[in-house]
Amino acid sequence: MPHRDGLFQDRTVLVTGAGSGIGRAAAVAFGAEGARVVASDVDPQAAAGTAELIDAAGGTADSFAADVSAESDVEALIGFAVARFGGLDAALNNAGVPGAVGPLDELDSVGWERVQNTNLRGVWLCLKYEVGHMKNHGGGAIVNVSSVAGIVGNPGSAAYTAAKHGVVGLTRAAAGEYGAAGIRINAVSPGLTRTPLIEGLKRDNPALAASLGRNIPLGRAAEPSEIAEAALWLASAKASFVHGHTLVVDGGFSVL
Repeated sequence: MPHRDGLFQDRTVLVTGAGSGIGRAAAVAFGAEGARVVASDVDPQAAAGTAELIDAAGGTADSFAADVSAESDVEALIGFAVARFGGLDAALNNAGVPGAVGPLDELDSVGWERVQNTNLRGVWLCLKYEVGHMKNHGGGAIVNVSSVAGIVGNPGSAAYTAAKHGVVGLTRAAAGEYGAAGIRINAVSPGLTRTPLIEGLKRDNPALAASLGRNIPLGRAAEPSEIAEAALWLASAKASFVHGHTLVVDGGFSVL
């Protein structure tokens, strides 16, 4: 695999939700920068497929199936990364699910809790075990994936919006706690991106998806690789003094 700048040469990087979309694009990009990548996803075949892409390009990767909402899975995932490659230097906490769409008063508790458990609890659990290792092993860098829905209100998507706002707050709180341990913690907030999640939104609520697309000043959705590049920068030494920040990558959507 051709290493562009070798930003992560010989470093171990974990990516959750790596089976498709932004997670897959980021895992492949980390691999291209020399990282030893642990690709994790709730779908074992999807995770393995991402690891195979990295290996086939000459990189180094392995996969591990985990449900980030289950603490035992997350503990096992971090343990696997450390045992497999000798440590954990960086992580992209990307795993997430779309929420039910519709008026807030029509949401049911099952749908609400599913979104919170994966999109917010899952990030907290990953942080818990990642910093638990990093604080005793020289620090590291963590990037949490929020959303433009974590920056602005998103009518018709209350569960998802609440969880992604929570990720921004969690990122700030964690940054305040662990900076002295040499752990940089930031977030990236993607706007409309061509991922399976957005394709599902188009199917379930085409009016909402269309409205998001119309309000992007750059006039298009992002490609997963564009969000991946932002996440890589935050996790790299090029962002060495960036801490507790949420980088919005939305084509200007949130300025309107």
